[in-house]
Amino acid sequence: YVNCKPVSLSGEGLALLGPLMLEHVESEAAAVAGLTLGADPLVSAVALQAALTGRSLDALIVRKEAKGHGTQAYIEGPELLPGSKVVVLEDVVTTGKSAMLAVERLRAVGYQVEEVISLVDREQGGAAFYQAQGLQFRAVFTISDIQAIARQ
Repeated sequence: YVNCKPVSLSGEGLALLGPLMLEHVESEAAAVAGLTLGADPLVSAVALQAALTGRSLDALIVRKEAKGHGTQAYIEGPELLPGSKVVVLEDVVTTGKSAMLAVERLRAVGYQVEEVISLVDREQGGAAFYQAQGLQFRAVFTISDIQAIARQ
């Protein structure tokens, strides 16, 4: 089990993760997005880091269930132009199904989603799943990387 939340929800962790993940987000992207809860701090940190470097990049949060009141929207954040390029972020990828829900919801409202970036790939089928879905996939770290560091 890999739990990124102790890092991704700490101030120091956010300060480190924002620039690290922003490096992997293509310059044409209008926004980063992810499925709540694991991606919430990541998309916020990346969008903030982009702003600090003078880059325009919005953050979108994709709900698992539509909100029961108010807008009843699945997607929270600034509204983008149809066809805008959005990159999905994830904290940990195992099978890839969680982030795929975010991809589907973003595409359903007209955004162009071609890539998923994860902080950690557990190497349990997620990369192959995304490839089969026609998505590019990148992981900042793999579970093998983390295990190798832990052995040192």
